[in-house]
Amino acid sequence: MPRKPLSGMHPILYHMSVFVRQTARHVRWLTGKVRFARTLSDHALPYRVKKHQSVLVRKLGDSDMWLQENKVVNLRLAVKKLSGIVIRPGETFSFCYLVGRPTKKKGYQNGMVLLGGEAHEGVGGGLCQIANLINWLVLHSPLTVTERHHHSFDPFPDEGRVVPFGSGATIFYNYLDYQFTNNTPYIFQLKFWFDDKCLNGDLRVSEDLPFCYHVFEKAHRFVRLGDEFYRQNEIWRRKLVRKGGEVLDAELLIKNFSRVKYTPEAYETPEGRERRK
Repeated sequence: MPRKPLSGMHPILYHMSVFVRQTARHVRWLTGKVRFARTLSDHALPYRVKKHQSVLVRKLGDSDMWLQENKVVNLRLAVKKLSGIVIRPGETFSFCYLVGRPTKKKGYQNGMVLLGGEAHEGVGGGLCQIANLINWLVLHSPLTVTERHHHSFDPFPDEGRVVPFGSGATIFYNYLDYQFTNNTPYIFQLKFWFDDKCLNGDLRVSEDLPFCYHVFEKAHRFVRLGDEFYRQNEIWRRKLVRKGGEVLDAELLIKNFSRVKYTPEAYETPEGRERRK
């Protein structure tokens, strides 16, 4: 049996480990050679790369709706730090660097946090929804994801999901960050806004790109191993000529194999049989 890391043996050791890593990240921010994007502009760049929207309030299992409502408060606060951010060639976008630590003093509320295989309450909970949206936009561009973490489990059955499972990103200040770097000659920009039901996101660029991307899922399935269920899939991307649709490239971006906290309607066993509850 694999040994637990020291940080998993006692809560105090866990918090010490997090503190050490957070401090190390702060030091790198101050002394490192990475050029972080930090300019916000109200002026939108002329061309759209990808637009997407994410529903603000969903019924997630037995979760309290007040956590969902608090999440919306948190999202509105974070968006003020992110909307209009310009990412120039050679610059790196860092979610944690821009948003900062979510605290009650700043107005952040208790929302849902997924940690240690369970759903908990935590100040600033729900900010992963923006990170998920940003990653989906970035996957449709030539920008390079340089740091991304995903949840180790799937807490709730799909409710109106329109993007592939496992295509998001999780944030935990500043222990787990989401970053991407602009290694292109183009200038990019992220814009966000709210309507009655959704958080909207728009990735824009300084020049009309001659190519575009199609992101899609393959090999999706649920598997039962012993008494636990797992969800598996692959996320692929095609690069296409914008006029004519010729495929220039195809690549595997992400492979997921995550434990689920619910019983799926259909799943496979190691014997290959499919069963339904």
